[in-house]
Amino acid sequence: MSAVLLSCSTAVAAPAPLARPSIAIVDVTVVDPEQVHTSMPRTVLVEDRRIVAVVEPRKAVIPEHALRVDGRGRYLMPGLVDLHVHLFNLASKRPPNDWTFPLFVANGVTAVREMSTNADGVKQARRWNDARSRGEIVAPRIIAAGIAVGGASPQAAIDAVDAAADAGADFIKVFSELPQAQWQAVLAEARRRGLPVAGHVPAQVALQATAAAGQHDNEHLMQAVEACSSKESALIAGRAAGGEALSTAQLDADTRQAAQHFDAKRCRAVAAAVAAAGQVQIPTLVLPHTEAEGSAAALANDPRWIYLRADERLRWQRAQATLTADDHALFRERWSALRRIAAIFHRADVVMLAGTDTPMPGVYPGYSLHDELELLVAAGLSPREALRAATSLSAHLPGVDTNSGAIAAGRRADLVLLDADPTRDIRNTRLIRAVVLDGRLLTREALDALLADAARAQAP
Repeated sequence: MSAVLLSCSTAVAAPAPLARPSIAIVDVTVVDPEQVHTSMPRTVLVEDRRIVAVVEPRKAVIPEHALRVDGRGRYLMPGLVDLHVHLFNLASKRPPNDWTFPLFVANGVTAVREMSTNADGVKQARRWNDARSRGEIVAPRIIAAGIAVGGASPQAAIDAVDAAADAGADFIKVFSELPQAQWQAVLAEARRRGLPVAGHVPAQVALQATAAAGQHDNEHLMQAVEACSSKESALIAGRAAGGEALSTAQLDADTRQAAQHFDAKRCRAVAAAVAAAGQVQIPTLVLPHTEAEGSAAALANDPRWIYLRADERLRWQRAQATLTADDHALFRERWSALRRIAAIFHRADVVMLAGTDTPMPGVYPGYSLHDELELLVAAGLSPREALRAATSLSAHLPGVDTNSGAIAAGRRADLVLLDADPTRDIRNTRLIRAVVLDGRLLTREALDALLADAARAQAP
């Protein structure tokens, strides 16, 4: 197999813009997540940034100059999308997380959604996308970038939405601590400005109420533990009575109480209401699972540790060091509830998409999306449904480019070649033979070199 090796540094930069030779992936089994069955072998032709043909091998007209990739016995799927990542460190003011780029690409994650930045970050995301398009960096495409808003009053929240819209945000992000009055003002102004609202369900609002009111998507199954508890009404009333100041300790205590009073019947009713309203859930199951199962020893012994930038390693170590026995108990109780909720929501046909909240401690960029897919399957999704959650269903998010997520003529050439069928075993998404990134071929050798360079860049 011919190799196109894009060398990387800390900024994952190629030495010079590279051309995009035509690519012919010959005799490959095409895995289209939207189709019920996997196709007979096909030849997939790529020119520039697009798929130009998906045909029977005997009918393929392959340009003489094309790079030929042997697809026999292999499986071609659309590039994966992580719909909840953080490329910026606004609170700590550390440099952006461009160190994550090679980890995403080497794991077949060809696109990401940035969940919380500012006006400068929106501009930086566009610069990264432009550099990627020119072949100057090896990076996933940033399909959307959101700006988080808040405010001490409803008018301040409205002003924050307007500032985010003027800065070019693709969506408005809200956090748990946003008071109900400000949240309602955010929804109304975002609707007026034509922007979706995503993020956390505010702690003073019921999950099903936010779905009915039009919050487009909910991250981390926020408020789902409370919603699936017989204590929900009392908990929300207590939060409202306490005013706008909601401490982390109070919210943690509420979550524990809710988890201990889990009500499956109530949860099924909530799931039905959320599904009927069309609110998308991005559960990021890998995060609570990692919290419940993680330890300081696990961090120290993880072979992926070498890829973290030094400041990120320190952040993870400090976060782990502050955890108490009570924290670990809360993590286990919350994870026990969330895994049940995910299964109930799936059975109710709630749309669930794949995101990971990387690089939260223990959540390794790129690798974590494969963990998420396995956890979605454990929650009851079929492997093909899990693949949809990380590919074609991203079109459920407003503003996301619908030219990706499928293997068909005219679609964007972000592809992953696998050594085994992911529809039979979702763990096969890890068996990556090559990645086509924006029309450029990265062989297994190129991907390994990408990871080796990434590790060297972070070496002490």
